[in-house]
Amino acid sequence: MRPAIIAMTALAACETTPIAPEGAVRYDGIETRLLVGDLVNFRVKVANTIERQDVADYAECAAAQYALIRGYGFARNVRTLVDEEGGIWTGDAVYTISPALPRGSRTIDAEVTVAECARRSIPTV
Repeated sequence: MRPAIIAMTALAACETTPIAPEGAVRYDGIETRLLVGDLVNFRVKVANTIERQDVADYAECAAAQYALIRGYGFARNVRTLVDEEGGIWTGDAVYTISPALPRGSRTIDAEVTVAECARRSIPTV
């Protein structure tokens, strides 16, 4: 075997970085349910990803756009559950929406968030 081929084979054997799925993340839908008052549930589906954060980001984008549609400027994440089965990731998130900045550390400015979602090509409701 020639030295260049041996070196390339040795480098390939050392690689431990996971390989990302081919193609872009696929956002497969948002289901929105008004629970009580200003409490809203968002169920999202994502495929072609290996990142839980893609699912959480999709739910956040949905919540931000929903807040704007309802005439509110802010949302606060109550909880987000993420699961994966057979390559399909699902998110079940609950947000409160409000006209003023709510208390808490997980608040979002809806306008800023929707603009960031558009920049990142993450769809909204």
